[in-house]
Amino acid sequence: MQATFPAARPHYPVRVEGHIEQPSRGLWLIKWLLALPHFILLAGLWLAFSVSSVAAFVAVLFAGRYPRRLFDFNVGVMRWSWRVAFYAYGVNGTDRYPPFTLAEVADYPARLEVPYPEHQRRGLPLIGWWLAGIPQYVIAGVFVGGWIIGWSASPWGGLIGLLVLVSAVVLLVRGTYPRSIFDLLLGLNRWVLRVVAYAAVMTPEYPPFRVDAGADDPAGAIIDLPNTGATATADHRSATWGLRRITALGLASIAALVGIAAIAAGVTGVVFDQTQRNQGGYLTSGAAQYSTGTYALESESYHATSARGFVARELLGTIRISARSSRPVFVGIARASAATAYLAQVAHAQASGLGAENSNFRTLAGAAPRTAPGAQRFWVASTTGAGAETLTWKVRSGSWRVVVMNANGARDVASELSIGASSPHLLALAIGTPGGGILILLIGGGVLYVATGRRR
Repeated sequence: MQATFPAARPHYPVRVEGHIEQPSRGLWLIKWLLALPHFILLAGLWLAFSVSSVAAFVAVLFAGRYPRRLFDFNVGVMRWSWRVAFYAYGVNGTDRYPPFTLAEVADYPARLEVPYPEHQRRGLPLIGWWLAGIPQYVIAGVFVGGWIIGWSASPWGGLIGLLVLVSAVVLLVRGTYPRSIFDLLLGLNRWVLRVVAYAAVMTPEYPPFRVDAGADDPAGAIIDLPNTGATATADHRSATWGLRRITALGLASIAALVGIAAIAAGVTGVVFDQTQRNQGGYLTSGAAQYSTGTYALESESYHATSARGFVARELLGTIRISARSSRPVFVGIARASAATAYLAQVAHAQASGLGAENSNFRTLAGAAPRTAPGAQRFWVASTTGAGAETLTWKVRSGSWRVVVMNANGARDVASELSIGASSPHLLALAIGTPGGGILILLIGGGVLYVATGRRR
């Protein structure tokens, strides 16, 4: 009879290893404080990681090749994060403080390696290939208790955090780290890091649905390549980041995100301006039915003072309020102080976000108004009547409120309202914003490229 042997597991190109160095019983209680400088720096580095991954995705999509500088930087961020996670609340496998470097540290117990992919698939299939990772992203999110990016800064999150907490309590009581939990934690972190590399388009191979537990990676140990002393020193300097370089990277990443947000906002503004205006040229909210058993419905204060008043006047232009009711209603705009004084002793409802789809109401106790609203002289704009009524008002500086009442001042106010603005300069702002966003993005991208490049 011929013997058969199970097929060997295919090795995944992302290699992750970690070797336990018996941690002390209680140091884990304050590791959150000791690792705080790492957490702060990693927050900026993961922000840059996200930006560089988007840029790399575009490069791979059209050219089929991952920019080497961005790849080396992303691997460095993952390597740094894995050391911090191994030291702190991703494993708690050592008390040796992690170094501040993107480079590989041969004598540190936690190491990571991702080989550079010379060629990757490109074009539209890449988008579907990336979306196929959604199940992996969900599973990795369960392991870390949220987003897979920056998991090392989230103590006690997800399954990994829970297991670390259990092992830390056992360590505190018995003085030994449970080896079975350690091996499982290595497998879970290995899974998460594989998914991070896949999501960042750093490898074309789909992550396996398996937990490769244990300190050593199934693909074998990470072996240092032979190198001369001069080359090693140069590589170490290129991967060692000082405060100025990290600060420049963080500011460049923020600038790049601001640029992307400005471009998106500008495009959205153009589409909104060209598709959402009514026949009168106003940008109007959808009509919503409002009713209250009190004597008045009052909006929250709308502030347009000093510099903000100028912005409000230029951006909003003219306000138009449309009301529709079965019996005569009064709709007026007044300064907040005058409206508050008039309704001080009147039972009324105050709405936040009047004109929005969802408004929160706060009912204030009181009596009936002494005089009908139309008899007051403090309204800057008003309209009265049944059926469809329209109020228009050019925005001015100050603090203002909209008040809706029955024309005779009786209780049980009900009306269908919609609020719109002419916004005369919206299109110009929307067209100009992407230009500024592109400029900011180019500056941020340039600084990011220089900051992540190797020094000669």
